[in-house]
Amino acid sequence: MIEWSHFSDTFIGTVSDVLPIVTIIFGFQFAVLRKPVTNLPKVILGFMYVILGLSLFLIGLEMALFPLGETMAVQLTAPEFLQQFRISTSSLDSWKDYYWVYCFAFCIGFSTTVAEPSLIAVAMKANQVSGGSISVNGLRIAVALGVAIGISLGSYRIVVGDPIHYYIIVGYVIVVIQTFYAPKMIVPLAYDSGGVTTSTVTVPLVAALGLGLASTVPGRNPMIDGFGLIAFASLFPIISVMAYAQITRWLNRRSTTEDSENAL
Repeated sequence: MIEWSHFSDTFIGTVSDVLPIVTIIFGFQFAVLRKPVTNLPKVILGFMYVILGLSLFLIGLEMALFPLGETMAVQLTAPEFLQQFRISTSSLDSWKDYYWVYCFAFCIGFSTTVAEPSLIAVAMKANQVSGGSISVNGLRIAVALGVAIGISLGSYRIVVGDPIHYYIIVGYVIVVIQTFYAPKMIVPLAYDSGGVTTSTVTVPLVAALGLGLASTVPGRNPMIDGFGLIAFASLFPIISVMAYAQITRWLNRRSTTEDSENAL
């Protein structure tokens, strides 16, 4: 059960966080635009709903999502669990024995991204602006695959203990190269897709998974190795969305070429 003192502290903290936003919005409305707020009672009620929802969401993170992610990481890296499913012939600390961690990271990255509200909103707007040429589900799946691959690779990095900057540098080199060859209309959307994925649903579970892995894998430091998964979740959707556009363009050109040859 939620203690009233805990809820009240979270609610007060949420109010203090939202207050600057409210001040800026109403300040510009009254001092700069000098116009009244349309449907002011509904706007105030909406802000109250936002504050209440954020408070409950933060409590839910603390009581459910964070412990769930850490618990899953602990269970998947437990020596008795790894011993049952080990595939390496050397030591138990081999990266191959953590394949269930990579599978879980892929699945949790894909599922949380597909359910991300901010990604759904961006995909719907992209579909409207492009006149239907950008599919809502196609974009969501492309972004989700990028996040899933990124988190899996980030989990592998934690297990083996490699420096994170090598992965990030190589990833952005690929992004820069893709930028020159991907369709121009998809490049800005791809860059935005890397940001909308790291939001309310994905970040809590991914952060908890990284910290749980770094806490349980031998020789890892949670402060040094536990963070960084969110960077992978932001980088790889850019690659996957541009790759999705490049593959789609290649398939369309191939189809057009085959139709022309058949016509001849």
